[in-house]
Amino acid sequence: MDISSLILGLHPLERKVIPTLKDTMDFNKIVEKSGMKDVEVMRALQWLSNKEVLKINEELKEVIELGENGKRYAKESLPEKRLIEIISDDRFTDSKELFRQANISKEEENICFGILKKHSTILIEKQDSRILFKRTPGYKFFIEKADSEENFLKKHFPVELKSLSEQERAIFENLKQRKDIVKLSLLKLKHIELTELGKKLVTADIKLDIEDNLTSDLLKSGKWKNRKFRAYDVSINVPKIFSGKKQHYRRFLDDLRTRFMALGFSEMDGPIVESDFWDMDALFMPQFHSARDIHQAYYIKDPEFAKLDDKLVENVKKAHENGFGTGSKGWGYKFDTERTKRQLLRTQGTACSARMLASKELMIPSKYFAIARCFRYDVIDATHLPDFDQVEGIIVEEGLNIRHLFGLLQIFAKEFAETNQIKLVPSYFPFTEPSVSLYAKHPELGWIELGGAGIFRPELTKPLGIKVPVIAWGLGIGRIAMFKLGLKDIRNLYSHDLKVLRESKVTV
Repeated sequence: MDISSLILGLHPLERKVIPTLKDTMDFNKIVEKSGMKDVEVMRALQWLSNKEVLKINEELKEVIELGENGKRYAKESLPEKRLIEIISDDRFTDSKELFRQANISKEEENICFGILKKHSTILIEKQDSRILFKRTPGYKFFIEKADSEENFLKKHFPVELKSLSEQERAIFENLKQRKDIVKLSLLKLKHIELTELGKKLVTADIKLDIEDNLTSDLLKSGKWKNRKFRAYDVSINVPKIFSGKKQHYRRFLDDLRTRFMALGFSEMDGPIVESDFWDMDALFMPQFHSARDIHQAYYIKDPEFAKLDDKLVENVKKAHENGFGTGSKGWGYKFDTERTKRQLLRTQGTACSARMLASKELMIPSKYFAIARCFRYDVIDATHLPDFDQVEGIIVEEGLNIRHLFGLLQIFAKEFAETNQIKLVPSYFPFTEPSVSLYAKHPELGWIELGGAGIFRPELTKPLGIKVPVIAWGLGIGRIAMFKLGLKDIRNLYSHDLKVLRESKVTV
């Protein structure tokens, strides 16, 4: 950039700072010479740095600063010195009277007493409830020590730690143990260095008659035609503005709900604290089978058991024991009607589907979905959490078959995961037959299982009073959100990290 163009675009703050750079590169002196506030000088220097006029170098140094007590003692003398100077050599004096004369506060009394006793500068005598002090001959050496400490407090602070002599460092370590006399801080020192462009700028004439603002008066009077205006550099770096927005995963779930409703689905719901009956037993999952291993549940201590409909429990019991007239033999074991009442944190959204099928509000034909929070023991990593959201749904209608299910899953993958790279893999679920798992390919993580689906078995539907086919599916919506939001780690869906929240992708 040429000098004339650069001068034309200088901000008023920059114009005030530039003349001071002829004499000093020290930040504090620039503030003093310019008569500006610290923040104004820093802003001007940053703008000049962006324009490659100068470089700002920062250095961290350990410096000693005075606390409030330190500032007071530098003016008034140390309290223990004031006290020892008025104590008599030849007679005992009441300590309370001495403290009053030396202007020692209640907080300082014990400190002074402890320091003087430690250095053997006083003799102590008790008379009734009174404590009396008398000075020892060694007090003169103590006063010399106090003088050196006071001289230290009168130094020009802040003082760099490494500049102290061995004696001064010992004084500092001693005073540091006391309340609010001295403190060690990290000071950020700024040093300015002019570039070649900057060296030319500080010697140039920058006192131009330039207007910074186009006012209504200039426009009305027409004077703007003969005025020169400051140029604006639209390419310069400016601070980022982080406007308010809805949390990225919350927004994604709200958008998901809207999309399902647009596809004709109605929303269903269910409790997070669920019973074994609705979470697994009503889904034809055997009570003592290894199929439940993947549903390692968090069981509830209080209340431990739920209240259930006895007729529904009896129907499900028969389905487990003998198939309930579906042509199946069931699982062939004795169903435990007490175990089925145990309460747990919902392990799968399919519990909402079971409740919906048994509800009097069920419509046939109909389509339902639920966004359900679920809980299972799991090892936390980039794709697994012990609590997660699952999108669960059912379609209840006469004549449904596996081809309808495949078509539905392909629509979901394209609509919600925005990918054409999907595969359907034969799978096993105790409550569906046939069953299938849906996989989609993430650009970073590879193939990820999005969920499972199938057609509900008659051993599930008949005990709940359903006589038509039911397509069921459950999707791990957190993983779909990773596709949509461009995330590599599922934990970032729930992150409190401001950087993650600010830089999160906004879905529409």
